[in-house]
Amino acid sequence: MLEGYTARDDAENADVARIRELLASVADPFARDIPLHVTGSAVIVHPPTRRVLLRWHERQQAWLQVGGHGDPGETDPLDIALREGREETGLADLRPWPTADLLHAVVVPVPAKGAEPAHEHADLRYVLATGQPEAARPEKPDAPLKWLTLDDAIDAATEANVRETLRRVRERL
Repeated sequence: MLEGYTARDDAENADVARIRELLASVADPFARDIPLHVTGSAVIVHPPTRRVLLRWHERQQAWLQVGGHGDPGETDPLDIALREGREETGLADLRPWPTADLLHAVVVPVPAKGAEPAHEHADLRYVLATGQPEAARPEKPDAPLKWLTLDDAIDAATEANVRETLRRVRERL
């Protein structure tokens, strides 16, 4: 998953080291019952307008990229990001953009919810593009979507790691 990937700074280097250790030490790094597990996510872009789509995540109380956990049998974080992106936005035409390269690797804390304890995501992030931004529809009422310029998206993001992901998207646009 991280073959050929180079971290950009000390913080990301530490996260990548933890993710590599996870991959080397467990049979299923996607299993939700381990305290740190792999997830796949993506920032969705509309290249002609240079806008990005963010989704409100109620649990984190933040505007974030789309993505999440793998379904049973899924082992490719890009495929997970694509599936989650389609489910969370209704956009059927999502594709890796401009390539399928990993954009950002980051370990993020996730607060407890109900019976699920606090845990961490080893989140592998990509960029997906759509040619039909007007087709975006939230999957549920408490998960609204917002098309934003990159500057506005960076301002709306409360998490430093999300702002860094968005800065990297800007480099690709």
